[in-house]
Amino acid sequence: MAQINAYINFNGQCREAMNFYQHCLGGELNLQKISESPMAAQLPSQKAGQILHGSLVSDSIVIMASDISAFNFVKGNNVNLCLQCDSNAEIDKYFLSLSRDGVVKTPLHQTFWGSTYGEFTDRYGISWILNYTKH
Repeated sequence: MAQINAYINFNGQCREAMNFYQHCLGGELNLQKISESPMAAQLPSQKAGQILHGSLVSDSIVIMASDISAFNFVKGNNVNLCLQCDSNAEIDKYFLSLSRDGVVKTPLHQTFWGSTYGEFTDRYGISWILNYTKH
């Protein structure tokens, strides 16, 4: 079954914020630094210690976050709905239908972390991230 989670982009405060959320909500926190990924070579060296992807999982709570975004950070554009899909057919269907009459930011593609991934803003101005990881 598909699941929607919050995905928050921070301006260099991801580690601090996610540690705070873990303190308040409990759960398991995983943080991947930019320097630990293939993207390190594509970004300025001063961003190496920032967070590429973080997740906090506690019972039915899932919060995902990052210090980077494909677009400039502006308070208000830093929260997305992240739809975790269960199959390639499902991600294709949802991406096509939800992005219709919207703006595709990142077309669906295979990522270095092994997922099918894409981003868009729907016709109502809501930012979406769709992800499918084969288990």
